[in-house]
Amino acid sequence: MMERKYKFFIGIDVSKLTLDFAVNLGIENLIQRKITNDKVEIIDFIKEIKSVQGLRLSNTLFVMEHTGIYCTILINCLEKCKASFVVESASHIKKSMGTVRGKTDGTDALMLANFLFRAKEKIRLWEPKRPIISELSLLSSLRNKLLTIQNSLLVQKRENELFKNKSLCNRYGEFCTNSVIALKTDLKQLDLKIKETCLGDEHIKRLTEIITSIPAVGDITAIQLIILSNEFKSIPTAKKFACYAGVAPFPRQSGTSLNKRSRVSQIANKKIKSLLHLCALGASRFDPDLKKYYLRKTEVEGKNKMLVLNAVRDKLIQRVYACVKQDRCYIKEYMSKLES
Repeated sequence: MMERKYKFFIGIDVSKLTLDFAVNLGIENLIQRKITNDKVEIIDFIKEIKSVQGLRLSNTLFVMEHTGIYCTILINCLEKCKASFVVESASHIKKSMGTVRGKTDGTDALMLANFLFRAKEKIRLWEPKRPIISELSLLSSLRNKLLTIQNSLLVQKRENELFKNKSLCNRYGEFCTNSVIALKTDLKQLDLKIKETCLGDEHIKRLTEIITSIPAVGDITAIQLIILSNEFKSIPTAKKFACYAGVAPFPRQSGTSLNKRSRVSQIANKKIKSLLHLCALGASRFDPDLKKYYLRKTEVEGKNKMLVLNAVRDKLIQRVYACVKQDRCYIKEYMSKLES
C-alpha cells in the first residue's frame, strides 16, 4: 500500500504506433493527447506536462496496461525520467471499471487515469526485472512456440496414419520431415542456451538447484517458476503463486442457496498450471510421501482424482517456496534450526 502523495494521475493507452495520454488532477481531466510511440516524442511530452501548475514527477503517477513489447519504449523513458508508474493487467482494469459502452483510445486513457485515482492506495509500483530474467522469458517464449509448431505437425501425421491411406500419409511425411528435424535441432540448441544462461548467473543457478532438488520438479518448471515470480520477488508467497497458477480453490456460495464445492478459478496462468500438473502426476507415482497421500485420498477416502492432484500441485508449490525462503535444497526429514 503506497503513501498518499500523488495528486496527478496519467493514464496511457498503449498501441503499436501511438500512445494516448490523459492527464488528471484527481478525477478532473486536464489534458488529452495522442503522440507517436517514439522515444523523442515521449520525452518531449513529459517535458511539456511539467509546465502544468503544481505538476511535478514526484507527485505524479502514470499507469498503462501490460501490452508486451509495445510498452518497452515508454517504460524505458519513464525509468530514465525517474517517474513513478504502474503496469497493470488489462483484465484487472476491465473488471474494475464496471459496465463500459463503446471504446476509443482516448476514452481508454481517461479510464486508466480514473482507475489509478481510485486504486492509488492498493496498487504496486513497477519493479524492473533483471536483464537475465527478461532474456530467459524471451527464450522460454520462443521454446513454447517451437514446441507448439512441432507438436501440430506430429499430431497431424499420427492422425493421418489412422484415417487416411498409406500413400497419402507417406507423402505428408516426406514434406514435413525436414521441418520436424529442423525444429528438433533448434529446440536442442535453445535448451542448451537456456541452460548456459542459467549457469552463467549465480543466483539463478542457486534457485534452479534448490527447486529441482524437490522430487518430480524439473528444469523447465523451475525456470518458469523463476521467470513468472521474478525470482520470487513479485509473487513472494506460496499462497499467492497458487492463486496465480489456478491451484488455490475458492468457495462458491450465495445467501441461502445450496453451497457448492469450492473450485479453482479459470483466471490463471495455464502454462505453469499444466507444468505443475505434470509434476504432480510424477510426484503421485514416484515420491513416497505424496504417493501415499494420493492413494489414501483417492482409494481410501474416495476423493476425486483431479481434486487430489490439485492438492499435490499445491504441496509442490509449498515445498518450493519453503526451500527458497530458507535457501536450502529439499530434505525429506528436514528439521529447522530452532527444532534442532
